[in-house]
Amino acid sequence: MTTASDLRFFASADGDLAYRDTGAGDPVVLLHSGFTDHRVFDDQIPALAREYRVIAPDVRGHGASANATRPFRWADDLAALLRHLDAGPAVLVGVSMGGAIATDTVIEYPELVRAVVACGASTSEFEYTDAWVRQVLADQERALGAGDVEGWLTAFLRFVPGPHRTLDDVDPDVLRRVREMALGTLSKHTPDEENHHVPLTDTWSRVPKIDVPVLTVNGALDAPDLVAEAERFARTVPDGRSVNVEGVGHYPNMERPEAFTDIVAGFLRTL
Repeated sequence: MTTASDLRFFASADGDLAYRDTGAGDPVVLLHSGFTDHRVFDDQIPALAREYRVIAPDVRGHGASANATRPFRWADDLAALLRHLDAGPAVLVGVSMGGAIATDTVIEYPELVRAVVACGASTSEFEYTDAWVRQVLADQERALGAGDVEGWLTAFLRFVPGPHRTLDDVDPDVLRRVREMALGTLSKHTPDEENHHVPLTDTWSRVPKIDVPVLTVNGALDAPDLVAEAERFARTVPDGRSVNVEGVGHYPNMERPEAFTDIVAGFLRTL
C-alpha cells in the first residue's frame, strides 16, 4: 500500500505531478486508468520492482497530481517526466486511459519508448459503439450533471465487472479500492471546470509506424468494443500480439494480479 512518503513530485510547467519511483534496472512505467491513480498497480509495483525500475505516475488531474490550468497533452506530460528522471526509453504499461497514454506517447515520442503494453485500450481516438458502454457513460453524465456523486460512482464501478457480470461477482476489496481512488480524483474537480486536455488526432494513420513491440492484454469479460479495438491495435502495429485474461473485466491487473503480472513479466523478458 502506498503511503504519502512513497510519492515524489515533478515540478512541471503547470504544477506538481506525483509519481512513485522504486526498484532498479530497465525502466517500466505503469499508467493508470481514468479517475483512479497509481494505486491501481499496488500489486504490480513491488512484484516488478524486484527486477526493474518501476515508475508509476498520477496523471494530471488525478490522485496527488495537480489539476490543469491550461491546455496540456498526456504524452507531453509523460515525456517531460521521463526526461526529468532520465528514464527513457521505457516500457509503458497502461490500463484503459493509461493504455491510450502509452499509445499517444509512443506515437509522439518514439525515442522514449521501448515497448508498449495496453490493457483494454488502443489509441486515444476511441469511439464507444457498444450499447452497454454508452449507457454506462450516459448514466455517469446524468448523475454528474445532477451533482449526484454516489450515482456517478455506482455507474463508474459497473466497468469493473463489465457487461457480463454484476458487482456481486467482484471481490468487494477491488470495488472498494476503485471507489476510493475515483472519489479522490472526482473530489479534485468541479462540475463547471474547463477540460484543458488536448486530444491527439490522426492516431490510427500513425499506428503502423510504431516500431516497438506491442502487447495488448484484455479482460475476456470486458465490453466487446474495448477488446475489439485493443486487438485491432495489436494487429495494426508491425510487432503486436494480444492475450486475454479469463474471468475478469476491465481491471485484470486488480482482479487477477498474479496472472496479469506474469503476462507483463513474460513480455518484458522477451525484449
